[in-house]
Amino acid sequence: MDFLPTWPPAFNTMTTFGLLLILGALGGYLAHRFPWLPSITGFMLIGLLFGPSGLALLDARTVAESRILVDIALGLIVYRLGLSLNIALLKERPTLAIAGLAESALTFAVIIGALWIIGFSTVVAALVGAIVVSSSPAVLLHVANEVKAAGDVTNTTKALVGLNNLISFVAFSALLPLAQYSSGKNWSDILLLPTYRFFGSVMLGCAVGVTIYFLTHRTRDAVQYRLAFIIGAVMLTVGLASILNLSALFAPLVLGIVVKNLEQEDLLSQIEFGESFELFFIILFVSTGANLHLHELFALAPAVALLVVARSLAKVGGVVAVAAAAQEPLPTATARGLLLIPMAGLAIGLTQTTAELFPDVAASVAAIVLGAVAVFETIGPPIAAYAFKLAGEAGQALGEPSESAH
Repeated sequence: MDFLPTWPPAFNTMTTFGLLLILGALGGYLAHRFPWLPSITGFMLIGLLFGPSGLALLDARTVAESRILVDIALGLIVYRLGLSLNIALLKERPTLAIAGLAESALTFAVIIGALWIIGFSTVVAALVGAIVVSSSPAVLLHVANEVKAAGDVTNTTKALVGLNNLISFVAFSALLPLAQYSSGKNWSDILLLPTYRFFGSVMLGCAVGVTIYFLTHRTRDAVQYRLAFIIGAVMLTVGLASILNLSALFAPLVLGIVVKNLEQEDLLSQIEFGESFELFFIILFVSTGANLHLHELFALAPAVALLVVARSLAKVGGVVAVAAAAQEPLPTATARGLLLIPMAGLAIGLTQTTAELFPDVAASVAAIVLGAVAVFETIGPPIAAYAFKLAGEAGQALGEPSESAH
């Protein structure tokens, strides 16, 4: 009876997509039962529960099947991260750029030192340090909308977040030769691979960005097609990056930066993807949770706690120190620093890149970074709400509990 399916049945991409969405929606619903728990944490917990470390409904093969979906989600996320980097604003406000560089450097150094002191190798500590320089703009945007916040702190922090993410990726790329050397790779891989991936990704992102800018401005009256142009550009960039063995993270990040800084009228950078965009966030964070290993999370819980405290202090301390030197108001600087604390999308993407390139250190890096992501996304919304009030930009008190930010 050859017409019968094999047993046990093997999931394909479509069944994996459906399963991840249903489980993720269940996790989000359960998270909403607790006002203090954001939906991203619910997504990750449901992935952990049903993943290989839990009930194994999502086994390793099923999680691998979701990789193309995760790549699309990350591409869309980092494209939006690129939109937050306003180069013109940083040129206009050089103190802001100095603050971003200072807190990023301080975060990187503090995390390396803290992890090295408690026994992690230099390579693991450095990779984690580069990854956690990144920040997530979605908590800032979501809570700002919720409390009706608007003003200088809101606008300038968006630029700082964009700068954080660019620095994070550049630092991560710069560390690849060290990590390659420690893994015993040959010299051609050590020297040529990071160079090729970095500059090739820049060229790809710029080429697609300029092309899509030209197309949308030539068809500016056809508003209904702008979303298709953008999603098509992101997916084309991710696909070409995969074909050319470039970074499927950095290329769409560059695409977003190019679109934001070429535009004069915000034809593309203000486009909202709508509620359907949330589907890819669910896929990403459920898959991320499924890749967690419970025993490693417990074993590395002290390291995660140390990272959360050290990174938070470094982010706020770096911004405040520059503001104090420039004789700027400290409450405003403190608010900016607090809004840099949330971390999610790019950190997850760089963690997955680490797993691809350096499987020997992937487990430690993933447990520390993803554990910290869960904490930061839980504490992020209330911290952001307080920051807006501290800056005097909140229009009203925080209302209903917010959706998770990414």
